[in-house]
Amino acid sequence: MYHQTSFDAERLKERAIQFKDQLKRHSEGKTSAEEFRPLRLQNGLYIQRHAPMLRIAIAYGMLNTKQLRMLSHITKKFDRGYGHLTTRQNMQLNWIKVNDVPKALALLAEVGLHGIQASGNCLRNITSDALAGIAKDELLDPRPYAEVLRQWSTFHPELSFLPRKFKVAFTGATEDRALIQVHDLAFEAVNGEPDTIFKVRVGGGLGRTPILGPVLRERLHFKYLLSYTHAVMRVYNELGRRDNMTKARIKILVRAAGIEKFKLLVEEEFQRLKSLTSEVTCQTLEMIKDQFSYFRPPSIQKNITKEVNTLFESKEFNQWKKNNVIEHKIDGLKAVLLPVKGEHRAPGDVTSEELDILADLCDKYSDSLLRVTHSQNFIMPAVPEVHLEDLYQSLKKEDLSRPIGGLLTDMVCCPGGDFCSLANARSIPIAEDIATRFKQLDQLENLGPIDLRISGCINSCGHHHIGHIGILGVDKNDKAYYQLLLGGHSGNSSSAKLGKIIGKAFAENEIVDAVEEILECYISLRLDGENLSETLKRLGNQPFADAANLARKNSI
Repeated sequence: MYHQTSFDAERLKERAIQFKDQLKRHSEGKTSAEEFRPLRLQNGLYIQRHAPMLRIAIAYGMLNTKQLRMLSHITKKFDRGYGHLTTRQNMQLNWIKVNDVPKALALLAEVGLHGIQASGNCLRNITSDALAGIAKDELLDPRPYAEVLRQWSTFHPELSFLPRKFKVAFTGATEDRALIQVHDLAFEAVNGEPDTIFKVRVGGGLGRTPILGPVLRERLHFKYLLSYTHAVMRVYNELGRRDNMTKARIKILVRAAGIEKFKLLVEEEFQRLKSLTSEVTCQTLEMIKDQFSYFRPPSIQKNITKEVNTLFESKEFNQWKKNNVIEHKIDGLKAVLLPVKGEHRAPGDVTSEELDILADLCDKYSDSLLRVTHSQNFIMPAVPEVHLEDLYQSLKKEDLSRPIGGLLTDMVCCPGGDFCSLANARSIPIAEDIATRFKQLDQLENLGPIDLRISGCINSCGHHHIGHIGILGVDKNDKAYYQLLLGGHSGNSSSAKLGKIIGKAFAENEIVDAVEEILECYISLRLDGENLSETLKRLGNQPFADAANLARKNSI
């Protein structure tokens, strides 16, 4: 967990006051809607289909219980008693009133939260692996390096009015849980500390033109992290399209110029900036690391006196442990996945009551810490193994023990047409129908690990291109239809793949039937021990496309 300095805290309070004044001037007619737009976006405020939306930046997805309780408070005070977790480890309030936004920002600033870099054409809230500092496959913890870049970029004048939004990610692990290949700029550690080296990728992204980011530099020493990022941003600022919003992302510039030409342009700018931009020193890095709290072995934690009860027998507990408990790099600790999914709720929606309950449980079982994942879930990052049974019983009592981690109904879904003004189709009802139809745990476990992702429009906030099964809402003659994609996965940096569309779009009353037909086809064709991703790779998409078409024919 990153602990903000007094400097950080004062800047957040100042920003909340500034926005209050900006909103007042706009309300008095002193600024136009067009002039006010970048100001509100720089503080996370959108105007959605039915109401304003405030996006709250959560650095690297990390929360402490003080912040959790504040999020609970503002969802009750200024919204409808719940928040929505996004695929970039943020939280959104979908029903806040514009005049309440400065009040909410002022309260958030008290606990180190804000809306800065959560929206607008700037370098966005930097993300990393949700298991950073936990995962056993980790070469190094990438968060201190990401924090160096965050501090440098937050109020940088060249990064506030870019051609389009710009997303950056870091990973230090073998498995790409940070989805680095679909980011505008990404840093993948290839050499550990103290001589840290990153592989740099550029121009990845989903949306209308899905692209896996090509390698821009095979090896970049961490001391050049700022100057090299600055070089990339300068080239993008100078050459990126500003006349056409759909062609303004850096992925379009890289594709138009070609990766080799873009490399040369960045390298030239990098050589000029080397002497003008401060290097990241080991001393700076250590100062940043000192602002993070790190997990303690259970042997030195308080109140750890219980022995592991190996006699505890429960099918439900064992299923929960199998699907939701994650191995930890520190002996005696586990990470626990808490899927924010289930029947009669949109994926990612969490109530204020649940936030308060989780705060209490994290104080008791997880060193007062919680994390938001890229798949719209929570993770308790530091649970002593001896407390797993007690934690499970507490979660079960509060209906938070869904043992579906990594299974079909642990899906990713954007807010879709129910909230977003950009959406072509509703996403949430599709997710709810799938969750209802496949609610039996034995059935889900028989299907095995399946990554299903739903987006309500081509902007791909649900990351449908990288799901084993992807669903995309499209508009056809003012009616909602859904394209099906198969075969995507994030994998690691050498095996990621974008899903492919299978045939014509399905009507709203066909799409869930089509998913069911695909899954029945998979069960009939899979080999022993084979999961859906492996079966798709072995057979290709055609058998499953043929199966999905049965749903179309049956609905005629």
